[in-house]
Amino acid sequence: MKKIGVTLTLLLLFIATVSAQKPVYELVERINKGASKLFLFDITDPQSDVDFFELDQKGSRVWIRGNSNVSIATGLNWYLKYHANIQITWNNPRQVLENLPKVKKVERRSTELLTRYYFNYCTFSYSMAFWDWKRWEQEIDFMAMHGINLPLALTGTSVVWRNTLMKLGYSKEEATAFIAGPAHQAWWLMNNLEGADDPIPESFFKNEEALAKQINERYREWGIEPVFAGYAGMVPRNAGEKLGLKVQDPGLWCGYPRPAFLQPEDPRFAEIAKVYYDEMTKLYGKANYYAIDPFHEGGSTKGVDLPSAGQAIYGAIKQANPDAVWVIQSWQAAPYQKMIDQVPAGKVLVLDLFSEGRPQWGDPKSTWYRKNGFEQHDWIYCMLLNFGGNTGMFGKMDRLIDGYYLARQSPQGKHLRGVGATAEGIENNPVMYELLFELPWHPEKFSREQWLVSWVKARYGRNYPQLDQAWTILANTAYNPPYESTQEGTSESVICSRPALVVDRVSSWATAKMYYKSEDFLKALELMFSVADRFRYVNNYLYDLADVARQAMANRANDLLPKLLTAFEKGDKVEFKKLSDNFLNLILLEDRLLGTRREFLVGAYIEQAQKMAANQAEYPYYRQTALRLITTWGNRFAANKGGLHDYSHREWNGLLRDFYYPRWKYFFDQINSTGIIPVGTDYFDMEDQWVRGNTQYSPVPLGNTIELVGEVINFLQK
Repeated sequence: MKKIGVTLTLLLLFIATVSAQKPVYELVERINKGASKLFLFDITDPQSDVDFFELDQKGSRVWIRGNSNVSIATGLNWYLKYHANIQITWNNPRQVLENLPKVKKVERRSTELLTRYYFNYCTFSYSMAFWDWKRWEQEIDFMAMHGINLPLALTGTSVVWRNTLMKLGYSKEEATAFIAGPAHQAWWLMNNLEGADDPIPESFFKNEEALAKQINERYREWGIEPVFAGYAGMVPRNAGEKLGLKVQDPGLWCGYPRPAFLQPEDPRFAEIAKVYYDEMTKLYGKANYYAIDPFHEGGSTKGVDLPSAGQAIYGAIKQANPDAVWVIQSWQAAPYQKMIDQVPAGKVLVLDLFSEGRPQWGDPKSTWYRKNGFEQHDWIYCMLLNFGGNTGMFGKMDRLIDGYYLARQSPQGKHLRGVGATAEGIENNPVMYELLFELPWHPEKFSREQWLVSWVKARYGRNYPQLDQAWTILANTAYNPPYESTQEGTSESVICSRPALVVDRVSSWATAKMYYKSEDFLKALELMFSVADRFRYVNNYLYDLADVARQAMANRANDLLPKLLTAFEKGDKVEFKKLSDNFLNLILLEDRLLGTRREFLVGAYIEQAQKMAANQAEYPYYRQTALRLITTWGNRFAANKGGLHDYSHREWNGLLRDFYYPRWKYFFDQINSTGIIPVGTDYFDMEDQWVRGNTQYSPVPLGNTIELVGEVINFLQK
């Protein structure tokens, strides 16, 4: 009987242990069904004052220990990358896990930086506006495996706002009219605009609430802390008249009227904030972190007592949850120090949003230098990397590494709490995310050259001379802009610009200037292609091969434009026609190439958007709001006068052929037929017609990537 009792006790203990680490076992099953039996996961020392994981072996099973499930998942990712040479990322979320190598010697890694932050408000529009639960589940797995434990959680906030406004006396229709649709939620929640994408279908609110509950439930299973959208004092522009409130007009943002700001001295500030937080808690539970960004990106503070505003905002957070922390972005003039000066230390967490380009934590070389950083407040070293979800190979590897270790050693380092990825658009440049989220686990500074050798092996399953050489070139070109560069994202492809013979940028705040020679980059493509036979079944390789070929074509287009200008100025019509035909053929070839990968299909994006529809009658709404964001961005005024056209341009199959190509063909046809450069062309009508059209695009990739890359190389070598 005693033996049976002991056996039962051990069995119950085993079940309890497995249950505690259930999220990690389930994650492994999603990577490769049946593979969880190859691992043993244990939470040890959950009260540790550092985050850590340990890689070990127990019989035939890889044994991973850590102080939390997220730490264990980080250890799992480390083991897969650097022991098994398997890399899990957006383009490669599923892998076969078999014949895994044993851990020969215990490896322990730890970090005192306990926070790894994720997402920008903009990410929720440029990348995630139309995600379903399946896609979200994959992303949460990605978060856990990269140690991310503090993600911005905006999904479902529209439902909170609608309920709040209805409780304040707005009708359902009036409340809905204040809210932006799925593609423009980010700028509404940053108090930049209101009511874009009307009328919003009821299906949107139902989807949002259900999805938000699934996301937050999964976060809590992992022990991940969601950052909910807090109350910033935003109210509808008509709230002064309708509710008798004392409000301030923050002005315009890119042509859009901003929502009004409720003055902190208004006695109803605390009351309205309480209604908002009560609705948030009722729907999704309490959070320990709230994101609040008043006066973002140039919002007027005229007539606002900033210290009082800060106290009102923080007071409302404290009323909702005395333990909660105010999370605020550092971007341009924000956060206003006067607003957060009187908030206690430990109750504000500042995201230094662009640490690798314009750090504000106190780097004296920065163009956005703040002498004392964020004073007494905690902060996060963040990588912005991508603007608008644009397609382009880009990253500041050296500046990211150097800046991180410089920050750690600086006086402001005592308030540094971790790292964060704050890209406006994700699912690109995976190498940069791997680098960023590894930083806290490397106690000593390292070089990109050292790191890349191991990363390339993990990326493709083994080292190969040509791939190592290719990535050395990529690291010295696309991932090595001038050290002091503050450019916002990739050097843009002129293919995506409104046509002209001189194009210095595609979107209003970026650049198309190249900082490396395109022929150097082409050599990397040739090296990668030379081993195609050996890696034709490696998904990471095929994605990278397509992306490098795409970038090589974008580079060629940028080189062609000055040659077109020279031919025009010389009056050489034959040469101009030849070059313009070459430019157009390049666009069509790139379109065919990208049609071989789902990651670059506008059809996949449309399919994702239309899946949100409750019925076919709603298809046009979701399709059009999705396509408008990545083309004109908004209405004619926002596109042309507000400077937002092509801000979110993408080099995607379908978009290249049917949106960018017709603009350039029209432009070149005018010059070739008349000898005159068309001036003052308003492309909005042409663009809007495509957005409102119904051309069908395949959500399924077609063709062979390797064969098309061969065509690309032949084209570029001529």
